[in-house]
Amino acid sequence: MLLPENARCPCLSGLPYGECCAPLHRGERVAPTAEQLMRSRFSAFAVGDAAYLLLTWHPTTRPASLEVDERMRWYRLDIVATVRGGPLDTRGEVEFAAHWRTPDDRGVQRERSAFVREGGRWFYLDAPGQRQG
Repeated sequence: MLLPENARCPCLSGLPYGECCAPLHRGERVAPTAEQLMRSRFSAFAVGDAAYLLLTWHPTTRPASLEVDERMRWYRLDIVATVRGGPLDTRGEVEFAAHWRTPDDRGVQRERSAFVREGGRWFYLDAPGQRQG
């Protein structure tokens, strides 16, 4: 799904997509914090950008391929907590609730994701605290 630059960013930062997550999706800049990477990954799910999701997944835990379910609409992201993950950290955690719906169902994915920063870039590592709701 292609979003207009002036559309509200799916991550609900309050910024337009063209100023928030789109530049990260296009590779024009990298996320400065683990939380911003989490927000950009949520937006990538919302717009169906599987390539960005794979690019920002740490090589040690990244799957060989990823398909985004086009029937699933990701429409709300709530950041619950962050632990470290700042511009000078090398590790961080982001706990969140991601709300989704399909034509037949709706739900919330609650997760505490782990992130690592290597070579100046944040990567999603894994989600040891994941549960569906």
